[in-house]
Amino acid sequence: MLVLMEGRDQRAALVDERLRVIARLRALEEDVGSIVESAEGSNGDDEHDPEGATIAYERERTAALGSHTRRRLEEIDAALHALESGVYGTCTSCGAAIPAERLAALPGTRYCVRCSLSRQSSAGSDIRGEP
Repeated sequence: MLVLMEGRDQRAALVDERLRVIARLRALEEDVGSIVESAEGSNGDDEHDPEGATIAYERERTAALGSHTRRRLEEIDAALHALESGVYGTCTSCGAAIPAERLAALPGTRYCVRCSLSRQSSAGSDIRGEP
């Protein structure tokens, strides 16, 4: 297992990730504005309008991405709080140390690999699952 970065470096990495996620969320909000603008020019009948299905799909896709991005921001904020509390890098499920490699790849993770896989299999989630 790699030695964890110093607290200051961990905090900087989390803050950088937080800024990237916020930028992504803003871009998605701009996309929503563009989709709404496009929908205003349509006849509002998604079923019979050839462009309607595309607009509805884009609206739903952007909403799902926004929801995922907001969850990611919450994870990073929780990780920053854990860092300040001195528990960052500890699995919230089993209490084991989370490997530095995992924290580098998923800075907001709250679970070690074993617990994450266990949670995914019990919840039936996708391969990425909850970090």
